[in-house]
Amino acid sequence: MALAYDAPARTEAAEGPSVAILGAGVAGICTAIKLKEKGLTNFTIYEKASEIGGTWRENTYPGCSCDVPLHMYQFSFDMRPDWTKKYVFAADIKAYLESVVDKYGLRGNIRFNTEIDDARFDEQTGIWTLKSGDRSFEANVIAAGTGQLHRPVWPNIPGRETFKGDSWHSAQWNHSVDLKGKRIAVIGNGASAIQFVPEIAKEAGSVTIFQRSASWVLPRPQREFFGWEKALYKALPWTMNIQRWKTYWFGELLFRTFHTSGDKLKEAAIEEMNLYVSDPEKKRKLTPDYEPGCKRVLFANDWWPTMGMDHVDVVTEGISEITPAGLRTKDGKERAFDIIVYGTGFDTTHFLGPMGVKGLAGRELKEAWATGAEAHHGMTVSGFPNFFLLYGPNTNLGHNSIIFMIECQANYIRQCVEKLKNDNLLYIDVKPEAQRASNEAVQADNANSVFASGCTSWYKTESGKVTNNWANYTFKYWWMTRRPNFAEFNLRARTASAQGAAAGGMQVAAAE
Repeated sequence: MALAYDAPARTEAAEGPSVAILGAGVAGICTAIKLKEKGLTNFTIYEKASEIGGTWRENTYPGCSCDVPLHMYQFSFDMRPDWTKKYVFAADIKAYLESVVDKYGLRGNIRFNTEIDDARFDEQTGIWTLKSGDRSFEANVIAAGTGQLHRPVWPNIPGRETFKGDSWHSAQWNHSVDLKGKRIAVIGNGASAIQFVPEIAKEAGSVTIFQRSASWVLPRPQREFFGWEKALYKALPWTMNIQRWKTYWFGELLFRTFHTSGDKLKEAAIEEMNLYVSDPEKKRKLTPDYEPGCKRVLFANDWWPTMGMDHVDVVTEGISEITPAGLRTKDGKERAFDIIVYGTGFDTTHFLGPMGVKGLAGRELKEAWATGAEAHHGMTVSGFPNFFLLYGPNTNLGHNSIIFMIECQANYIRQCVEKLKNDNLLYIDVKPEAQRASNEAVQADNANSVFASGCTSWYKTESGKVTNNWANYTFKYWWMTRRPNFAEFNLRARTASAQGAAAGGMQVAAAE
């Protein structure tokens, strides 16, 4: 047995504590840039796949796009003038992120095909040991940017493996299958289905949507930018910020909908449906029975025209089983299909997924989150020192751009890493009372919002605790996180015997 090092050790004094960033999606990329711009270059990004991009790499289904206007869905510090449309497709965002990684010189810091499945903290050395299969790495700090929308959920329906046709989850799209003339069953009608159903309906012989609950769907004001707009953005880049702030404040106004009556949104959605759907029974099935925002409000221009098509049907009867030829519903009726597409969403409430995390005294994070995930400002958990979450508990939004929240978090984490370096600290650990106060405030906001109303959604655990959403203005989140309050943390000074981990992550490997 011997130790093998991937990179020479560099001193913490020069480059700061070593930081393991988990995930090369929006959050991981942003954190790396924020660290690097302050000279904190002692970081490694661990990416499970062979490419960067996060959810924009994973989701390639037809029509996949972002429903946030692009001026709010790009980094505020890297606005681009060459976009062609107000709302862009997944491939456009992926290309943007690729270019950002290259522009800021991050590729040399990324370990691809390295999914961290375990992390354990040593209180004496202040070092996290991370494992990926049989490989081990070390770091002083973990910044987990693994996201909420990348672990597909498959429905627990008997007989799923018996189906003789083609089937796949929307997040694992099989582009090799010809859809022309096929009988396609779609299970689920959430944010992904809203986008891919209109696309597959253009080719399919029939599309049948098996719906558990309807969605509130509003038109998306898509348009192409005029030539003079692009020329203006290129000549005067600051004008892009004007558009960004207009979009931002519109989103903040939309937030009020989640605390007041959603009648205006209902009227707009129903009016749009009535323009295209004439069948009274189909209208009834497609009209939600809950307040807008309890489940995610969706934006699409082609959903309602598609719902008006004769070869597109909606079934609300529950599915009892999947058969070799198709699906059988609980009323005993069996329908034959060539293809089944599962638009059943993601595992969102189990943050970090199957990854094991052990903090002080070997306490497991899953144990700390037994009643539902929570974190101080959505980022730190008491008893897990030097461990930070991005897009963590209660930081998802229903009214604005998650990139705004991620930038707040990346700035906060960077300041914490600077604190560790400048004060020669072994670790910082948020106090339990600070975490409790933060969570109580968040849950009080959620209790007064539509997120906590009667429907079932991916925002909540099975017990009804809202673990995903931030139910307040985003400028309030910015104000709270603009500077860490280190009085809310236990700070442990470094001693001569406690040495930090090597930069870039020391790898421990068995050698013959």
